[in-house]
Amino acid sequence: MKLSIEGLKDKAAWEAAGISIPDYDIESVRAKTKEAPEWVHFGAGNIFRGFIGGIADTLIGKGELTTGIIASDSFDGEIIDRIYEPFDMLTLSVGLKSDGNSIKAVTAGIADAVKADKDHLDTLLEIASKESLKMISFTITEKGYQCTDISGDTLPFIDADITAGPDAPSTALGVVTSMLYARFKAGAAKIALVSMDNCSQNGKKLRDGVLFMARKWEKRGFVTEGFVDYVSDESVVAFPWSMIDKITPRPDESIAKELKDLGVENMDPIITGRNTYIAPFVNAEIPEYLVIEDSFPNGRPPLENAGVYMTDRDTVNKAEKMKVMTCLNPLHTALAITGCLLGYKKISDEMNDEDLKKLVYKLGEEGMPVVISPGIISPEDFIKEVLEERLPNPYLPDTPQRIATDTSQKLAIRFGETVRGYAQKGEEDKMRIIPFVLAAWLRYLIGVDDEGREMLLSSDPMLDVLRDALEGITLGDTDTDMSGVNWILSKEELFGINIFDTDDLGGKIKRHFLEMLEGPGAVRRALSNLVNS
Repeated sequence: MKLSIEGLKDKAAWEAAGISIPDYDIESVRAKTKEAPEWVHFGAGNIFRGFIGGIADTLIGKGELTTGIIASDSFDGEIIDRIYEPFDMLTLSVGLKSDGNSIKAVTAGIADAVKADKDHLDTLLEIASKESLKMISFTITEKGYQCTDISGDTLPFIDADITAGPDAPSTALGVVTSMLYARFKAGAAKIALVSMDNCSQNGKKLRDGVLFMARKWEKRGFVTEGFVDYVSDESVVAFPWSMIDKITPRPDESIAKELKDLGVENMDPIITGRNTYIAPFVNAEIPEYLVIEDSFPNGRPPLENAGVYMTDRDTVNKAEKMKVMTCLNPLHTALAITGCLLGYKKISDEMNDEDLKKLVYKLGEEGMPVVISPGIISPEDFIKEVLEERLPNPYLPDTPQRIATDTSQKLAIRFGETVRGYAQKGEEDKMRIIPFVLAAWLRYLIGVDDEGREMLLSSDPMLDVLRDALEGITLGDTDTDMSGVNWILSKEELFGINIFDTDDLGGKIKRHFLEMLEGPGAVRRALSNLVNS
C-alpha cells in the first residue's frame, strides 16, 4: 500500500490492514480549496498534521466543510519537500492507547502545502487576497512569536524582516503580516488569526508580534497608517486566544516498523536539516483538547462539531492556565529536566520511578490552590487523566529530551504564575516542589548528568546566555560564585517575576541547587529527600 491518492483506491487493502481512509472525494475538496480557500495554517509539523489537520478531515467527512487546510512553513520547507508532496499531502495518524492497541487512519484535511519563502510568497499573497479566507492558524512554537531578546533588543531575523519589508519577509510573523497587507490592499476583508500554540495568551502574543512588524514597516514607509489601523481593529482582524493539548512525540521507529509490517510502504521517519523529526505518519496519544475563543469576523468552520470547545476569552484563559500552570505542562517540564539528569529516555519510564512519580503528584497538588476552574473542563479530572493515563502510557514514545526543548521560554507561565499566586497570598513558604524544579533546571544547564557524564542539552534560544552566566560552576564544587545564578533568578523575563521579590524563594532554589552540585548521585539524593520527607 502506498500513502497517495492513487494508493487509497485499493480500499480493500487498507481495510484489511485496519487503517481507515477518507470516504469523500479528496480531489473535489482540493479543487474547491484552490478556488476559494478558507483556512491557511503556519507550522507544518506533527501536532498540526495529527490534530488540527484531523479536525478538518472530520468536518469534511461530515459534509460540514468543503475545503481543506493550506499548510505553510517558514522554518523548515524540507518538511513539505520530503513529507507533504511525496505523499500527496496525506497523513497516516496513529493514536496510541495505553493498552498497546492503536487507532490508525489516513486523513486528508490538508489540501495543499506552500513554503513560506521568497519563491512562494506570491502564492500566499494571492491566497490572502481572496475574501473567502476565514482564518490563518499557527503552531510555530512560543519562540516563533518573539520579536526581542531578554535585553529588549530586536532579534536579528526579525530585524532582517523589518529591513526587507513586505516584499521579502522570511519569518512567520513577517510573512503573515505581508499577507495581511495584501488582504488590506485587496479590499480589507475581515479575518481571524488563531494561534494554536501551547503558550499562555497565545492570541495576544501573535497580535503583539504582527503589530510590532506592521508598525516598524510603517515607520520605514513600507505600509500606510491605514494598514496599521486595519490590523489593530479586532472587529476586523481578530486574534482569538486558544488552549491546545495533545502529546505528539517524534515519530517512533517501532511505529514505522508496525506500519511496514501491515504493508504500508515508505514509512521511515526523517530528520531534516533543521533538526525536525517527522515522518509520513504521526504517532500521538488519544486524548486531545482544543479550546478557542469564538471571535471570527469573517465566519468559521463548525469546529465544535469536531470536538473543539468554542467559548469566550475568559474561559480560554482559565483553561490555558489550568493546563499550563498546574495540570500538565509543569509536570512535563519537571519530568523533562529531572529525567535528563537521571538518564531517562522515555517519560513513561519516569512514571515507574517512585521518586519522580511522587515529584509530579506533589507538584500537581502544589499548583491546585491557585487554579480557577474553566467550567468546561474539570481541573481534578484533567490532572487525574494526566497522572494516571497519559504520562504513564508506555506506548507513547515521548522523551524528556524533547520536552526539555526551549525550557527558558516556558518557565514564566508554567511556574511563575503559580509563584505569583502564592506570593499574593503571602504563602511563598508553603512551596516545596517548585523551588526544587527550578533548581534542577539550573543544575541541568551545567550540562552534566547525575553520574557526572557530559549531557547533550536540548535546544533553547537562551541556552548560550544562560550557560555563560553559570560558567565556572562545576559538579563537586559547592563553594562557588553564585552571582550568575542570582542574575538568572532576578530576570522577570524568564520567570514572570523577580524571584528575589518573594520571601526566600531565591534562597530555597540556591540551597537545592548547591545540594545537587555535591557530586555524582546528588540529584537523586536531593530528589528522594524532598519527596519522601
